[in-house]
Amino acid sequence: MLRVENAVVRYGTITALHGVSFEVNQGEIVTLLGANGAGKSTTLRMLSGLHAPAEGTIEFEGRDITNVPAHSFTDLGISHVPEGRRIFPQMTVEENLEMGAFNRKDAFRDDIEKMYGMFPILKERRKQLGGNLSGGEQQMLAIGRALMSRPRLILLDEPSMGLAPMIIDQIFRIIGEIRDSGTTVLVVEQNAAQALRLADRGYVMENGRIAFSDSAEKLLVDPRVRAVYLGEDIEA
Repeated sequence: MLRVENAVVRYGTITALHGVSFEVNQGEIVTLLGANGAGKSTTLRMLSGLHAPAEGTIEFEGRDITNVPAHSFTDLGISHVPEGRRIFPQMTVEENLEMGAFNRKDAFRDDIEKMYGMFPILKERRKQLGGNLSGGEQQMLAIGRALMSRPRLILLDEPSMGLAPMIIDQIFRIIGEIRDSGTTVLVVEQNAAQALRLADRGYVMENGRIAFSDSAEKLLVDPRVRAVYLGEDIEA
């Protein structure tokens, strides 16, 4: 579904990504792991058109999208849930969901009800301002808003950041449901153990490069991953 070949991203004179290559197959959950500053969020911003690569190519469903502008990505079938959620705090929950469907020409009320079915707490809060929600509720709203465009690929950047353990478990369960409903998932996540238990495959990034990759099952027991990202006390 998605293929990145030798992508280089620069911020002025600083190179953030050095020849990054990876792929995501339809129906997978793929996770990008790595320390802060490894290039994970830059990779997602590149994949949503926010940072065009200086070199390399990006293909989505066989189409070269390397230079497609950011505002066109939802039309392609790609949605991005950024780090920090970035909901509209002065809009209600329902208005935020409606904004997720801004590019659709068809009726989308059924999809709003579908989001309420996936996130029942949002239905209870539907008339509340987004800025008044808890962190977990805002994360659910950000994911729901992204799903309103009916993406075939969703990019999730640190969906568990700052959330209580019980809410994290709920968010990861929902990510599994998203995949099971037919949407492919690429997730950047600091919680490596949770991400690998859910994912099909993973890539480990170091200093703007893909250091190594494997199935999630094998990465869970890989000594390099366990030593740096999991800790020896984490059960596979």
